[in-house]
Parts: sequence; structure tokens; C-alpha cells
Amino acid sequence: MMMDLFAADARFTPVLMEDADVSFMTHMPMDMGDEELFQRLHEETVWRHEHVVVWGKKHLQPRLTAWYGDPGRSYSYSSTEMHALPWTNLLLQLKQRVEEFADTEFNSVLLNLYRDHRDRMGFHSDNERELGPEPTIASLSYGETRTLLFKHKRKKGLPPKSVALTSGSLLLMKGATQQNWNHGINSESAPCGPRINLTFRRIFASSKDVRRKTTTPKWPEPTLRSVPPKEPRLL
Repeated sequence: MMMDLFAADARFTPVLMEDADVSFMTHMPMDMGDEELFQRLHEETVWRHEHVVVWGKKHLQPRLTAWYGDPGRSYSYSSTEMHALPWTNLLLQLKQRVEEFADTEFNSVLLNLYRDHRDRMGFHSDNERELGPEPTIASLSYGETRTLLFKHKRKKGLPPKSVALTSGSLLLMKGATQQNWNHGINSESAPCGPRINLTFRRIFASSKDVRRKTTTPKWPEPTLRSVPPKEPRLL
């Protein structure tokens, strides 16, 4: 069966937020099913359990991570520097499909493995210098549904915005979103299965590349408990 790229759930819907450009696609079509994609990502990715420094103290991150991309595309955050592993065939397939829908070219991807309900992501914005002033971030999810929360950095009177990241969904953050909003994923009170998130980005190799950046770059809930994943590979 051929993929229907024009299906209703394969279109972006705006997420209404002040001072932001966020849109959400319920399901990004691929040749493989969500469970197969999850299992392959889980087994083929070289996962790392990194330390981060918070308030001067070193902690293990409450999730596993991996960084893949073009040669020389390193990424630093929270005193952690990640050097890109070469693209796998599967990651290249996913990147190509995400680029088609996002109308943006990416050169790297950060993968996060949330192993169970206890794993989480602290509130932050993707505003590192190597991403440029108004980065486009495409967030693709497989596995258990987790809720992404947005909090405005300055307008404390605005209520948080929540988006349920279902399996196969694609979230797009553009424009001034990272300047104005923090986002994060809290731990869950009830047990849940694992989730893999891929955030595709464009990393600039130098400050000159950042200055050349424009807002629109021109450069080249299925539950998986029934099929328990193998232990992830750790580097």
C-alpha cells in the first residue's frame, strides 16, 4: 500500500501560542509501521548515558541520548559536548521524510530514549549559538505518548501549553519560539512504556554560518508493552 502523503493526519495544524511558531502533525507517513520503526531505532542506535551539570553539580541525565549527523556537527548543552556519529540508513530515511514536510534541510539529530515513566526532560530552550537565532526544530516521536509542556519565559500570566506527542507525530518549532518559550517533559505518575524522540536540527559550523542564517533556510498511541524491547546498546 502506498503512503497517503495528503491524508488528514499528515498535515500540520498550528498550535496557538503567543510569540511562537509551533505546528503539529498527528502522524507522519512512512513505509514502515510505528512499532517496527521504534524497535529498529531502539536496537540500532548507539545510546549514551550522559552527565549534565545543574547548579554546579553533576548528575546522570534521566534518559538516554544519541547524536548523529554530518561530519563536524558537534553540539554542546549543559556542559555536555556531543560529537556526531555517522548517519544510519534508517535515520537518513526519517530525515528525508521530515525535511519534505518541514520544508527545511537538517544536518543533525538528537535522539532521546525515555525508558519508562520516570525519565524526563527539564525545561529549557534550544537556543545554543550553533543553532542560529531562530532555529527550526522538528521533533518526531515513536512509542508511548508523553506530554510536552511549554512555558513562556517572561509572560508568567500565560498558562502553560501542553501537546500530547503520540507515536508517529511530528512537532515543528520555528521562528522566535526558542527565544520566548521553554519546553520540557515531566515524569509520569503512572507506569508507561518507552518512547523515542528524534529532534532534527541544523548546526552551523562557525559564527559566520550563524550570521548568514535566515528564518527560512535555503541550504543544501500504540502501546509497545506487548513487544518488550531488547536492552538498548550503550556506548
